Amino acid sequence: MPREQSLNGATALVDDLIEKAVALGASDIHLEPAESNMKVRYRVDGLLQNGITVHRSMVPSVLARIKVMVNLDIAETRLPQDGKCHLQAGGKEIDIRVSTVPTVHGEKAVLRLLERSSISRTLDELGMPLAQLKEYRKALNRPQGLILVTGPTGSGKTTTLYASLNEIMSGEKNIVTIEDPVEYQLQGMTQINVNYKTGLTFEKGLRAVLRQDPDIIMVGEIRDRETARTAMQAAMTGHLVFSTLHTSSAAGAVERLADMGVEPYLSAASLSCVVAQRLIRLTCPKCRDCRFTGYRSRTGVYEMIFLNDDLRRMVLNRAAKKDIEEFYKMKTIYRDAVEKAEKGLTDREEILRVMAED
Repeated sequence: MPREQSLNGATALVDDLIEKAVALGASDIHLEPAESNMKVRYRVDGLLQNGITVHRSMVPSVLARIKVMVNLDIAETRLPQDGKCHLQAGGKEIDIRVSTVPTVHGEKAVLRLLERSSISRTLDELGMPLAQLKEYRKALNRPQGLILVTGPTGSGKTTTLYASLNEIMSGEKNIVTIEDPVEYQLQGMTQINVNYKTGLTFEKGLRAVLRQDPDIIMVGEIRDRETARTAMQAAMTGHLVFSTLHTSSAAGAVERLADMGVEPYLSAASLSCVVAQRLIRLTCPKCRDCRFTGYRSRTGVYEMIFLNDDLRRMVLNRAAKKDIEEFYKMKTIYRDAVEKAEKGLTDREEILRVMAED
């Protein structure tokens, strides 16, 4: 096949893959090299499903086309590369992040699709139980405090944070985010990309932001003691601070902070609210056999802790996770999921799949 014809074919193929992903509502496209071809898979509602197989003669041109789209070095095949671009597909505005890595059978590429309109979702659309949502809104409207959103990768934490910021955004407030990376560019706030190559970490970025007269700060993730302490000190000195933490439960966030070496008095004094969440698939409302899965779209399931004087004393005294849960008697993530199943929104199999790790 002549080179020009191959490149034209690759351009059309990549366009088709992206259009297909948008039509499916996929969050990612995986291009996985094998010995004699390349397999395409789409992540839809959190799970991968098979797409087409690309013939080995087309693989180099397809990878080259993707690299050109996001300004990567097409000649570099031995080192990982990352890039991004913006385009229109399926009538929607899409930001695409591309990651390539070398494998034994050639380069693998993963395209993360970020639909700009999806980040405009409101808190009312996330699936939070109404009683907890009412209390969460109270926490959002306080002038200071630390709000933590916890859960594993892919549990919707970033969506919850952006929905929270959108709700309280105001021309009278200086809102600054520090992210790794900035997933969605939002109007009305300053967004900063972490850059480890230049030494711009979450902690250093946060210290710099505190000299920028902020009202509200979002730190993409608390990964170490220094970032946690700085975020908490900011929350105690007149700033509303949002961040995420990788824990499986709301009460577990307190233990996780202690394990990081954060002093209990800082946690007790700064924490305002801890939200733990997962995403569960919704049963198809029409035929329960959508794309032969029975599910379409997802919603959040939640548990929340709102710090009061009694809980602050427990945190200060290093209370264990189980003691906090027994005292607070919160509605757990599992209970929220069961209630959604009782309303016909999901089913037992999906709850067991999502909650298996817990």
